[in-house]
Amino acid sequence: MNDRPIGVFDSGFGGLTVARALIDLLDDEQIVYAGDTGRYPYGPRPAEEIRRLSHEIADYLVAVEDVKMIVVACNTAASVALDELRYDFDVPVVGVIEPGIRAAAAVTRNGQIGVIGTTGTIASGAYQRAATAMRVEKNVHCTACPGFVEFVERGEIDSDQVHVLAERLLSPLKKAGIDTLLLGCTHYPFLARTLADVMGRDVVLVSSAEETAFDVRAILESTGLGRRVPSQGTHRFLSSGDPEWFVKLGRRLLGPELATAEAVSFGE
Repeated sequence: MNDRPIGVFDSGFGGLTVARALIDLLDDEQIVYAGDTGRYPYGPRPAEEIRRLSHEIADYLVAVEDVKMIVVACNTAASVALDELRYDFDVPVVGVIEPGIRAAAAVTRNGQIGVIGTTGTIASGAYQRAATAMRVEKNVHCTACPGFVEFVERGEIDSDQVHVLAERLLSPLKKAGIDTLLLGCTHYPFLARTLADVMGRDVVLVSSAEETAFDVRAILESTGLGRRVPSQGTHRFLSSGDPEWFVKLGRRLLGPELATAEAVSFGE
């Protein structure tokens, strides 16, 4: 058994969807969440820069926070840096891409799966590779949605502007006849109402958050890394940007567990 915390990181607020799922499923565990709000968004950045930023945060979580596991709750980071992080660190490193594909494949009825993500995630081809590696015999249609992350980070999750943008960006997926839409960015569940309205009631929206939490639980059980003493809800939240803004918006997205945030620097 191991009472060290679980480290979770994202470019900003999106990974709070994964943190929420972990808190709900693993109520004995302590979460240390790192939001790189001072350097977001990751989506438009070159792959090499994303790898560097991801490594800096993972190094901080291991060296300073002494985490026993890292959850890369950022699809963009997971799409280009996951394998490298698994090689460089001695703690288990979990991503959100494979759990998402698994969940979408289980839901689809007609075998047509749509995936939306940042420009970096979609350009990486990570979802197609994951589907192939997992032998998911479904058609996977991927579309980049630049701008969605910025709306979430500003707290504009139901504005007319984001609705208009969604209508334009999701048009190819509607034409493809998908019946399942995988939200390939942990920010996107916060736009679920808008996305559902645009896609229609026959399309099921799938988030990787819950499936990722199940993967984390399975690893804790198989490795004996679960806590001996319940954490009693002492989760911590770190931000490389303005901690007051992080709390103001993050609390609306996560819930009452996010009462305070600590300002940190992850490498710059």
